[in-house]
Parts: sequence; C-alpha cells; structure tokens
Amino acid sequence: METVFSKIIRKEIPKDILYEDEMVIAFEDVHPIAPVHVLIIPKKPIESIATLEDGDAGIIGRMFLVARDVAKDLNISEKGYKLLIRVGRDGGQEIGHLHLHLLGGARLSENIHPVKT
Repeated sequence: METVFSKIIRKEIPKDILYEDEMVIAFEDVHPIAPVHVLIIPKKPIESIATLEDGDAGIIGRMFLVARDVAKDLNISEKGYKLLIRVGRDGGQEIGHLHLHLLGGARLSENIHPVKT
C-alpha cells in the first residue's frame, strides 16, 4: 500500500523528524489541530488497528512509548496531552497507514460527536 507516509518513511518527502528508530518515525502533522500535533507511524505498512496482526504488538507498544518520550521532549507531559488513533472511514481515518496522533500544548475539548448528514 503506497501512501504519503510511505514516502516520508523513504525520505522522498522531506520532514523534520522528531524521532526515528527501526520501528517507528515521528514528525509534526502538516494540518495541526492543536499547538502540538505529532504523528507517530510504524515503518511497517499496517493499514489500521483493524488490520493489526498479533505479531504487531511490539510495534504498537513502541508507538506509545515514543509518544510518551516525544511529549516529554516537547514539554507537554506535565499538563497532559491526548493520544488518538482513528480507525476506518467512520472513525475519521484519512490515510490508509496506521498513525498515532499526539495532541497537546493547550487544554483540549472532548468534541467527539456523530457527523450530521
């Protein structure tokens, strides 16, 4: 599956990388919805939480540990932050590559509700 994230992983699209190791990469979201909005993505092409395999547990754990560390590096740990994974169309997932949103830098609302049609 080819996505914009695949191109970022291969360094075909330049990004300021906040963190990278053999499993994951973290960078600022191009369309931030909070003062701090970082995406943490696995280098393995996993479409979403819905398509995870049991063997991917280590990758998911790594994503959350990186979120913790990046939050500390960006000085948002003490006041708090939000972690969000969108799954599928109804969950708001726009790119078919698993990604964890790290949101913070301000008090965040709980504005999650069904879309009115």
